[in-house]
Amino acid sequence: LWTLVAKGKEAVDKEWNPDGYNIGINVGEAAGQSIHHLHIHVIPRYKGDVENPKGGVRGVIPAQKLYTVKPD
Repeated sequence: LWTLVAKGKEAVDKEWNPDGYNIGINVGEAAGQSIHHLHIHVIPRYKGDVENPKGGVRGVIPAQKLYTVKPD
């Protein structure tokens, strides 16, 4: 699996030469997974592409980084 991620990264490097990547997996509803299946986010990043790049995979799309908490 990680060999495929590395190959995908290499392909993106050749075509778009990003400054970095966010690579992540959401596992379980509490982690933001809404449909139970396996996929890996490989998100090319560029300096200055978002104001504050901290926050992992969801943090690269500002509208998606907010989580709501369900009351007990």
